[in-house]
Amino acid sequence: MAKYKIAWLPGDGVGNDVMEAARIVLDRMKFDAEYIHGDIGWEFWRHEGEPLPGRTIDMMKKTDCALFGAITSKPKEEAHEELDDNLKDKGYIYFSPIVRLRQEFNLHTNLRPCKAYPGNPLNFKEGIDLVIFRENTEGMYGGVEFHPIPKKVFDVIAEHNAKMKKFSEYGLENLAMSTRIMSRQKCANIVTQAFEYAKKHGYKSVTVVDKPNVLRETGGLMVRTAREVARKYAGIDLWETNIDAQTMWLLKNPFDYGVMVAENMFGDILSDLAAQLVGGLGFASSGNIGDNYAVFEPTHGSAPKYAGQYRVNPMAMLLTVKLMLDWLGENNDAGRLEKAIAKVNKDNKVKTYDLGGKNTSLEVAEEVARQL
Repeated sequence: MAKYKIAWLPGDGVGNDVMEAARIVLDRMKFDAEYIHGDIGWEFWRHEGEPLPGRTIDMMKKTDCALFGAITSKPKEEAHEELDDNLKDKGYIYFSPIVRLRQEFNLHTNLRPCKAYPGNPLNFKEGIDLVIFRENTEGMYGGVEFHPIPKKVFDVIAEHNAKMKKFSEYGLENLAMSTRIMSRQKCANIVTQAFEYAKKHGYKSVTVVDKPNVLRETGGLMVRTAREVARKYAGIDLWETNIDAQTMWLLKNPFDYGVMVAENMFGDILSDLAAQLVGGLGFASSGNIGDNYAVFEPTHGSAPKYAGQYRVNPMAMLLTVKLMLDWLGENNDAGRLEKAIAKVNKDNKVKTYDLGGKNTSLEVAEEVARQL
């Protein structure tokens, strides 16, 4: 019997390509796991009206964690048009399966390391080593949205905030609203995760990034809560920055920052910028981590035009595998894998098109496997 059960979720597009690359490395490591395929992605939306079927969630609950490839998501109207004809009038509404997974399994912490490996020609500067903690279940991605805004909802908000009333002149049928709901508990949790990581790995500061001068209630809650948490960690400074200024400072002074923490949307934006500093999304790994379960995924998209061509850089996925191994407590294997990845980067011989090479995703994975 295998030591671990891993939910295997290729998803869409190049998700399948990079998952094949991951399997090459895992098999070479003789990682003791059973990989259980799960249905997820655009084809299941089109043919079933559900991109994350219930059978997949049921399967995942019997596994230790999940490895996920990539997902295709489209705006509501486009998603509806791609449904099979017999499903179009059934009331199905598309909702991102990865967002649903984060909420279904309470994967509150999104961990996104961004490390510049020597030899990578796309590094902004060698030596960058950032980790971004992103609150993963609330904020702008909480899924509480309206279009049009129901009159009852409008009236309740207008009763408590006069600023809402001015929008009535446009007609409720012409209004759309996305909410940014944040709780003190989840703010405290994500900031605590960031400080614990800083403490464990020797970072001297944690930077909380938001926009409290404009988003006074939600941003204010995040910053006030961060200050409360910071009092428990003597010797680790809390820095506070606005998201717009932080994008400039991160580009200008990337070595000033080690651990950063933000709510859902701002964390998403910040981590893509940080990824570009170390070679782009081809090197951007992430873990969606909860108390008892985790889903690991590269942060690049499904890139449908490249599907099945094995062109995309698999390093993001291989670094994601490294995160999964660490989370499972297989630190020796995680260290071996990172050293192999670093060696292939340093040699700069076997590489995909984004790095100026001509090798396939699978050839890069095979080279990493040889270095193991």
